[in-house]
Amino acid sequence: MPTAKKRARTYDPAKTRTAVLAQFGNVREAVAGLGPEQLALPTRLGEWTVRELVAHIGMAVTAVHRALDRPAPPAQDAVLLDWPFATAASSSAIADFTRTLAEQHPDLGAYLADIEQTLTGHLDAHPGTRLLETNAGAMPLADYLVTRTVELVVHTDDLNAAVPGLAIPYDRQALAACTRLLADALAVKAPGGSTEVRIPPYAVVQCVEGPRHTRGTPPNFVETDPLTWIRLATGRTSWKDAVEEAKVRASGERADLGGLLPIMS
Repeated sequence: MPTAKKRARTYDPAKTRTAVLAQFGNVREAVAGLGPEQLALPTRLGEWTVRELVAHIGMAVTAVHRALDRPAPPAQDAVLLDWPFATAASSSAIADFTRTLAEQHPDLGAYLADIEQTLTGHLDAHPGTRLLETNAGAMPLADYLVTRTVELVVHTDDLNAAVPGLAIPYDRQALAACTRLLADALAVKAPGGSTEVRIPPYAVVQCVEGPRHTRGTPPNFVETDPLTWIRLATGRTSWKDAVEEAKVRASGERADLGGLLPIMS
């Protein structure tokens, strides 16, 4: 696992909370309109159906109040940028839990509505500084909520891809936080200053070892849109396909990020 030594970007806790609730609300409203045939559709996540994907989204959000229901750990031992590199180790357990949840909650609308109510109550009761145990280690609630924007935005995109005609909107703050966290994770994975990665309007990071750029147009740069970046960072799209489809502009001998992606899988 890369070590997150760089100074972390700061996030406004109130905006993050609002973004998580808004994006979860967008998903809940969309799922309420899905019928049995749509819920049975396959997704791009292996054997998961849409029903199982929705159950997983619920699980990703209930992780917050499951952690808050346990005693607070004595000290923080993880930072926000540790989280993107810790998720793969839990993939098997997550898949098993997801299938169980999908079986236990045939009424997904009621399931998500209950989660929304419980999450709101827990967030009202706890400050952002409250420590909780996560799959990456002990970190503040405010930081963990940033990771929930990644779960929600990435899986909203998975749902939109799986169900023809579905167009769940992306909350702007949720999309921004997700984009920035995954961009900063790239800079942790490939530290350096030779390549500038631009994801307008949300993020610009310097990465990759080599001569550091200081002024003017950088000799090595990558530019793409937020959703393409998120798909690249999570393995939904390959670097080769994104370049060939003109979803990415890349220039310079150190601008090929194919060997560094995905960041999360």
